[in-house]
Amino acid sequence: MDISNCTALVTGANRGLGREFSLELLKRGARVYGGARNPDSVDVDGVVPLAVDITDPASVTAAMEAAGDVTLLINNAGIAADVNLLTGDLEGAHREMATNYFGTLAMVRAFAPVIERNGGGGILNVLSVLSWVSYPDLSGYCASKSAAWSMTNAVRVPLAERGVVVTALHVGLMDTDMAAGLDGPKSSPADVASRALDAVAAGDYEVLADDVSRSVRAGLVEGVTALYPQLATGAR
Repeated sequence: MDISNCTALVTGANRGLGREFSLELLKRGARVYGGARNPDSVDVDGVVPLAVDITDPASVTAAMEAAGDVTLLINNAGIAADVNLLTGDLEGAHREMATNYFGTLAMVRAFAPVIERNGGGGILNVLSVLSWVSYPDLSGYCASKSAAWSMTNAVRVPLAERGVVVTALHVGLMDTDMAAGLDGPKSSPADVASRALDAVAAGDYEVLADDVSRSVRAGLVEGVTALYPQLATGAR
């Protein structure tokens, strides 16, 4: 895909990785809509602010009608409620699923026909290494990202037949507000945005943006105890 000749919509463009996607797209010559629930919070010069709440069907429809020239959709908007599925308040888990899974799906359903009408293009779904491995205190978020990964796989083939390449971005911790309270090595969101757009330009279906993602991805073929070694010695 020729990024320099595309019109992109980035959800969650007002901060973090979404803001870096907007900057990198502009640098590469793209026209950019910056989606956010509050469009006044989108502060990147050259980006066209666009009101969109991905959990609100009417808002998604309005965004689709306002941005009818889109050829690249970057589904970056997401939330983390830090819910433990066994002990936490499931209201937060419902919100995570409503945003990270159903909201992303709503955007795919709305904009895939737009991209097809405009001659084809791409969709990039921002997932996570936590699509593949889960931690108890983040397990609501992990479940929502796993659902989004499955959905991404489900739409790939039918959308490819319509000229829309669907790419999944898997990444561990990044130096953003969402990960501010978590310990561990953190990738630069600017670097992640650049790598992801390189993959979109190349027509790749998957981006493993850091060593953590590559390691966990490799562990999937080795079975459950490779991902959760404590189970290898645990009581049965």
